[in-house]
Amino acid sequence: MGSPKTTTPSSRPFLHPIITLDATVSLFLHTLFKPILPTFLLLLLEYSADFRFSFPVSLSIYLASPSLSSLSIPLILGLLLDLALIGLIKLTFRRARPHYNPNMSPAVHADNFSFPSGHASRVLFLATLFHLILQNDVGLVSDFIRRWIKFETHFVLLGIWVWAIMTASSRVLLGRHFLFDVLAGAFLGVLEGIVAFRFLRF
Repeated sequence: MGSPKTTTPSSRPFLHPIITLDATVSLFLHTLFKPILPTFLLLLLEYSADFRFSFPVSLSIYLASPSLSSLSIPLILGLLLDLALIGLIKLTFRRARPHYNPNMSPAVHADNFSFPSGHASRVLFLATLFHLILQNDVGLVSDFIRRWIKFETHFVLLGIWVWAIMTASSRVLLGRHFLFDVLAGAFLGVLEGIVAFRFLRF
């Protein structure tokens, strides 16, 4: 089976300086933090943000408590939107992952490509959506959090943002993505969160 076609700097010469800078900074960060941060922690963050984990959890929330549809429906639809959008962009740009990327088993063909980071878009989507829902909450979601998680909502929200930022950062530190892949994914994730909150609540 032939290897997938990838975008190289020579195919888009006007992007060459940006791609070179991105690759240099990303390798520097990966090399700098690899001896410091435990790999198992970075992998745990990676698994926690995997679509194959987050989507069943969102479905479980809806099935367990249909009254939380103001949270679960935009969550489910937003995750599907993210999956489709990231896959389409990856297949369009076909940027190769970092050459120092450890052995990685892609779940789908699009996962062979690096730009943008699906993990970064997913976690920033989740953080943005939760933030908007909790900031505009009529009480149902907050009551659910206090009842089952036993923490005030602002502590839960802070924890979600810390998790999201750490997970997005882990993509560069693990060597899965370049820095610009993560930044682009994060930007898309925030936009998806806003769209889901404004237009995908039923």
